[in-house]
Amino acid sequence: MAESSVTTRVALAGNPNSGKTSLFNALTGAHQHVGNYAGVTVEKRQGRYGHNGRRHDVLDLPGTYSLSSYTPEERIAQDELLDRGHDVVVVVVDSTALKRSLVLLAQLMQTGATCVLCLNMADEARHAGQQLDRQLLSKLLGVPVVETVGHRGQGVDRLREAIASVAHRQPGPSRVVLGERLDRAIAAVGLHLVGSEIPDEHHPWVATKLLLADPLLEERVRRGPGGEDAIGEAARQRRSIEAEVARDIALYVMECYYGFVDGLLRQTLVQPPREDARALSDRIDSVLAHRALGLPVFLAAMYAIFWLTFTAGEIPMRWIESGFAALGSSVAGLWPVGSSSPLRSLLVDGVIAGVGGVVVFLPNIVLLFMCLALLEDTGYMARAAFLMDRVMHRFGLHGRSFVPMITGFGCSVPGIMATRTLEHEHDRLATMLVLPLMSCGARLTIWMLLIPAFFAPRWRAPVLWSIYLAGIVLALLLALLLRRTVLKGEDAPFVMELPPYRLPTARAVVVKMTERSWLYLRKAGTVILAISILMWLITSYPKAPGGGAASLERSVAGRVGRAMEPALGPLGLDWKVGTALIGAFAAKEVFVAQLGIIYSVGETDTDRGAERLRQKLRRDYTPLSAMSLMLFLLIATPCMATLAVTRRESGSWRWALLQIGGLTLLGYGVALVFYQTGRLLVG
Repeated sequence: MAESSVTTRVALAGNPNSGKTSLFNALTGAHQHVGNYAGVTVEKRQGRYGHNGRRHDVLDLPGTYSLSSYTPEERIAQDELLDRGHDVVVVVVDSTALKRSLVLLAQLMQTGATCVLCLNMADEARHAGQQLDRQLLSKLLGVPVVETVGHRGQGVDRLREAIASVAHRQPGPSRVVLGERLDRAIAAVGLHLVGSEIPDEHHPWVATKLLLADPLLEERVRRGPGGEDAIGEAARQRRSIEAEVARDIALYVMECYYGFVDGLLRQTLVQPPREDARALSDRIDSVLAHRALGLPVFLAAMYAIFWLTFTAGEIPMRWIESGFAALGSSVAGLWPVGSSSPLRSLLVDGVIAGVGGVVVFLPNIVLLFMCLALLEDTGYMARAAFLMDRVMHRFGLHGRSFVPMITGFGCSVPGIMATRTLEHEHDRLATMLVLPLMSCGARLTIWMLLIPAFFAPRWRAPVLWSIYLAGIVLALLLALLLRRTVLKGEDAPFVMELPPYRLPTARAVVVKMTERSWLYLRKAGTVILAISILMWLITSYPKAPGGGAASLERSVAGRVGRAMEPALGPLGLDWKVGTALIGAFAAKEVFVAQLGIIYSVGETDTDRGAERLRQKLRRDYTPLSAMSLMLFLLIATPCMATLAVTRRESGSWRWALLQIGGLTLLGYGVALVFYQTGRLLVG
């Protein structure tokens, strides 16, 4: 059935951890894309679906607890709802936390929005013994009420029907009752908004915000007719209310919202959830979030992930390695044995050796992302942030900074973008500047090459664990230095909701794992392919008589590497590493690809798997120099994408250049001290 030209615009609003994104995915399927709101760095998720021959465009608003104007997310949600004219606003609430969640619904109803109330996570509420009279709730609110289980797609069809039933309906009067005193004040201020440019349906919300002296709404109202009168009336009503109730107006208004919600639930909640509904989560937290045991348990969990990454990934890694070796042999076989054809060298030494050297570590990447997705979806990551808050505050970082830093284990770019959740600028900048010290998935390919090359199997997981731990410790120390020098400011208190533990669904874990792994694979087939060809070119030309190692040294890359050798020598490294570091600035995975190219150029055998490359590395370097190299790559020269996103998110090249310059100097210093101290101790 063809879709109508008429489009229904739908906005999804809800608290963080309400399952709003899962519901967005269930509604829109593959028809979605992500961008940024104009002029700000808050993510904008949009999608669409068809229903009854009509197209529905869906906007996933930033998660927010209220329509205040304190954070970028809250301001954007408020502006979208007041200015963009969405036909339907779906308010997604956590059915297990109705009292908190329904406050946002009351505020949205004050804006005059045509709402649908979506009671998500309904299965958990039922399991806790909660019984709700949905029909009565719908009647009292004047909006459809639908139960869903977003991550399983349950109730989504009913939600689509509810959206269609109210789409393009004319908004009626607000049914939000905030108490006689406050309602009287809102009405008094609203009288001065009549005839202004503000639509009538927005008057209750705008009047409430004027009572709260919201500067953004005051500025907006002041520009229109009667604006000064409305602001003046709001000030008089504010003084009168504060004198009567002997409390700050903001506290009083929030109490009135909760009073409205309490009244609703008193009438519609047939059976409240059992008091022991969170008992299991609390029992688990008594160990996992314990003041003394929690941190060691978290470190042990991370160690287990690294052990699994090595052991379980080894067999599929060999399969991929054998596949690329066979491909290299097949392509090389198209030319006579010993042929010096440039095309043969490009395909075998450049494309297959370069890209294959990166793709071979895909199983390890998949395992790491799968484990991180499991930790996120169970709710354990929120506990990890809670545990780390006490530690991080001692180093000048906010407890909420831990979430972007954990994201940085996958990739620094989304980690830096996740610092948007931090309200204070100095917290954002400090987190942003030290975040590249989190060992990202791109660096994992380097560790998976070097650690098995120089360390026995029983030491591999401990060495990998120590690399990640070293990044965290250095990030904390550097953050402390920044907060005591260029980023001074008061520490903000840490308040974070701990959602109940949940069993992750296979679909949700697979989607997250697949999305992140596909980004890695796509990078290997595009950026790394292009850079590998470029690196092959500068490694192969100009050619010198005789070929082999002498030709490699005289190439463009070899000469650059030789120029870098005096600086790398004190770290136990040579010019070959220098040539590989050139491409690593573009993307860290290219370091592995370039080593494969360096050790392949001029050779006639096609057995060029990861183990073959490790044998050659053991021939040229020692475990001490390998550890020095890993420390340097962990700390120094963030990749180009990290530099670009730091520039964009900080709004200044000054911070981006400070990041790359400071971390490179720090990386060189740490590697130098480690190697030279190791030489003295080893003798």
